[in-house]
Amino acid sequence: MASHRKWYDYLTIDLVALILQRSIFHPFIAWLIPLCQRSIGAPGDSIQVLSTTFYASLITALWLFGFLDRKIAYGQPRELDWENEVVVITGGAGGLGKIMAEMYGMRGVSVALLDVREPEWESEGMAGVKFYRCDVGKRTDAEKAKGQIEKDLGPVTILINNAGIVNGKPLLQLSDEDIQRNFNINLLSHFHTLRTFLPSMLASETGGTIVTVASVLGKLGASSLSDYTSAKAGLIAMHNSLLAELKSTSAPAGAQKIRTILVTPGQLSTPLFAGVKTPSSFFGPVVEPVELAKEIVRMVDAGESGNISMPLYARWIEWLHVLPAGLQRVARQMAGIDDAMEGFGMHRNAAKLGDGVKGEKQS
Repeated sequence: MASHRKWYDYLTIDLVALILQRSIFHPFIAWLIPLCQRSIGAPGDSIQVLSTTFYASLITALWLFGFLDRKIAYGQPRELDWENEVVVITGGAGGLGKIMAEMYGMRGVSVALLDVREPEWESEGMAGVKFYRCDVGKRTDAEKAKGQIEKDLGPVTILINNAGIVNGKPLLQLSDEDIQRNFNINLLSHFHTLRTFLPSMLASETGGTIVTVASVLGKLGASSLSDYTSAKAGLIAMHNSLLAELKSTSAPAGAQKIRTILVTPGQLSTPLFAGVKTPSSFFGPVVEPVELAKEIVRMVDAGESGNISMPLYARWIEWLHVLPAGLQRVARQMAGIDDAMEGFGMHRNAAKLGDGVKGEKQS
């Protein structure tokens, strides 16, 4: 869902970081500086040339270290055979899931959408995308969908766990039904789909890719989101545990061909958080779902494992816990983390809150 943004909303710390990354913090640009100095006759032993050469060497070393770190952590990318790849997207009827389905559908990839409501879109160019009515919070629904998907499209090789709901209530206002529904969709559904589809990935000659869409709030916690953030924290722990199992010496056959991607975005511009206003559009910009979808699809297409955190602060938020408790409290107040949900209640009854399930009616 595109948002109506003012021009200055595009001026963010993420934009500044991107410009720096592709200019003075890029090895190619860094090496141009001493080379240009030498081309105009600056002595090779001058302080200017030596300092810029040292800087270029440092930037190059950091890039190489990052490259080696990714290789050691995640290994070589897997090779994808798009003639035989089958993508499952939970929560594909709207928001982020729908965008990813459209991206793959336009390319002719076989895609299975699991949702409780049917997506609304033009059928032209989407022949490879099939909808399966499925409540992923129920294991029996996931198993039933698997049988039909394999019959229609073939064994699943790419699983994008994206379904989610938000209640947006203080802890004491949550009903037993609210809590159970939250954990069924936001956490247990991932266990259901993994136990259902992972065996076919392990058996595949080309392996498979698992995408876990969690949230940066799983690392923070937030007011009026105790159930949601608890589930997302569980997702992060579950994903890391799964990665450890796949890398262990006792891993099942085929585990070395499985790639995993953990997605921990900040606030997305989707109906899921309608009415939530970001405290700072510069330091904590709202992420457009199409931008996040493009990054997820890029990493899946490349056969890579890794983490995706957008915007920039989501990559560094864990450092907040290094601070003393008092400074953490001050930082949260200055960032407005715990006041961001105040506008959410006004939108409860006006929108469906699920990216993959129908929103519960809120009183």
